[in-house]
Order: sequence, then structure tokens, then C-alpha cells
Amino acid sequence: MLQFELATTEAIPTLLEMMEEFYAIDHYPFHKEKNKNNLNIFLSNPELGRLWLVKMDHEIAGYVCLAYCFSFEYGGRDAFIDEFFLRPPFRNKGIGQQTMDFLETQSSQLGVNAIHLEVEKHNEAGKKLYLKKGFTDTGRHLLNKVVMFVNG
Repeated sequence: MLQFELATTEAIPTLLEMMEEFYAIDHYPFHKEKNKNNLNIFLSNPELGRLWLVKMDHEIAGYVCLAYCFSFEYGGRDAFIDEFFLRPPFRNKGIGQQTMDFLETQSSQLGVNAIHLEVEKHNEAGKKLYLKKGFTDTGRHLLNKVVMFVNG
């Protein structure tokens, strides 16, 4: 049975393990102390968003993070799926679809008007899932500029 458990700071060691696995997929740098500090901040401040452990039959399958934003275009509170990771044994079992359904329900309950996400260009399975779940390619480019980076 699939379950979603709101993460607490007690889950940080497990979350860090999964984050390291997730970041390694696309060779992103992983800074354990920085991520540990960020998790402490995020999980201690619910006004920033929500992070859930995804569990299948009480076994941790992955995690998903919904970070809040504000948008005039979308009429107020919106959110960004900042991270969504499923461990390999739990992929291609419908868990991604159920997680997207869960996020949509939670977003509605949390007053979120729109959900945004980014997907790697090579992640065709992810893109297919998101399109199937009603996400659209806006035709816009997502550009980033880091204005402050603190090594942890």
C-alpha cells in the first residue's frame, strides 16, 4: 500500500541518503552539510512548503518536495516540485502517477493555485508522466542564476 508521510527532522539522515542517490543520476554536486542545513530549515518552517516520504508497504521508496512560491500570473500561491525521487526498485510501478495525484490533492488543500516542475531533457519517462498528469510545456525557458551560494 502506498503512503505519504510528512517528513520531520528525524528523517534527515534517510533524506540525505536519497538526495545523494538522486543527485548522482545527473552528476550534480552533493554537499551533505549544506543539504542537511537546508533540510533543517525547510522542515522546521512549514510556510516554505512540504516534504513527504513516499512509502510502499512501509518501506521508503523515495521522497517529494513541494516548495511554495507566489505568482501574480497564477493568482497567488503556487508551488514548485523541487525534488521528486524514487529509488530504482520502486520505479515503473505506478507510484509516480499516484504521487502526482497526491500532490494535486494536497496542493488544493494547501491553497496552491498552480504546480510547476522541471524535468531533465533525457528523462523521457518523467516527461511522459507529467504530460499525462496534465502538466504542459509552456514553451518558456527556465533560466537560473545563483546569487548566493554558501558551502556547508
